Amino acid sequence: MKLICKYLLWVAAALSVVCAYLYITANTTLLGPLMVFLFLALAIGVRGYDKVKGFSFALLIFAAVSIAMTYPAIFISWGSFELKSLIVPLLQIIMFGMGTAMSIKDFGEVIKNPKAVFIGLACQFTIMPIIGALLVFAFDFPPEIAAGVILIGSSPSGLASNVMAYIGKANLALSVTLTTVATLLAPFITPLLMKTLGDQLIPIDFWGMMWSITKITILPIIAGLVFNKLAHGKAQWLDKAMPLVSMAGIAFIITIITAAGRDNLLTMGALLIVVGLIHNTSGYFLGYWGCKLFGLDEKSCRTIAFEVGMQNAGLASGLAQEMGKVATVGLAPAVFGPMMNITGSSLATWWRDKPPGDEPSKEEEEK
Repeated sequence: MKLICKYLLWVAAALSVVCAYLYITANTTLLGPLMVFLFLALAIGVRGYDKVKGFSFALLIFAAVSIAMTYPAIFISWGSFELKSLIVPLLQIIMFGMGTAMSIKDFGEVIKNPKAVFIGLACQFTIMPIIGALLVFAFDFPPEIAAGVILIGSSPSGLASNVMAYIGKANLALSVTLTTVATLLAPFITPLLMKTLGDQLIPIDFWGMMWSITKITILPIIAGLVFNKLAHGKAQWLDKAMPLVSMAGIAFIITIITAAGRDNLLTMGALLIVVGLIHNTSGYFLGYWGCKLFGLDEKSCRTIAFEVGMQNAGLASGLAQEMGKVATVGLAPAVFGPMMNITGSSLATWWRDKPPGDEPSKEEEEK
């Protein structure tokens, strides 16, 4: 298997040279399909190496984005059926899966470490929406594109932050608690932030957004909790299947949004990537050092860095669809989502080799 991965990385290296040449010579006919194969080869190739295999999912997302940019019509409609109508149901399935994996223990950190939970939530719902608002006005984005940046900044953290906390040797229990509590608070806080920061860009229906978040997140999570309670230990197949379903669902959602907003991405994509990187890395930096100032331990600081820096791009995409603006408001979540996986994986991998506190490093363990 590792030999196959090695060959695929060599194939990816060769394809990257060819793609660079095609881009320079403006040969766009072959560029799109070759970009798809490039990212697929990378996604499979990195699976053979522990230090970089965490990038596999993000690279698959980039492959999906490349397909959508090259063949957008496939992901816009099938006959009279518009694929964007699948976004909300897919998110509800993902949130149901989150509910089936939850229990009352996920709220344990609220009692055990209330200071860290409060600081984490305060950082998450202040740092990211404010930075998002500052960036869109500094870069003078069109109103609906700008509203999308503020929307993802105002969204709660996503499940990916839990994975990164685990890889980066952070406080996984705190991460799960923060993601859960932030998601439950989102129906109240996200519409309030959007009304405050984004209403001057596009009209914000506070109550409508509250109901949208409730039906996308809260109701499916409650259904998942009930299912977990009634069928505990009887549906192990579901526990194994839901992570794969979630990843496939997120990839498909991003593909649909990319196809719908292809024209806007061609004009605004590069600038959105720059803004996304600033927004994302600022969240990690300010989340981590903000917690240091409050005297939290290293594991909690790492955890909150991930929780602040990584938002639920899927929820933001669903809200954009509910607003009827998936091709504009939905662009920032579509761009920021894959980027957060890349930066989060990089930070988690770097922290993995730098154990917090008294834990021995990998080098010390080998001695």
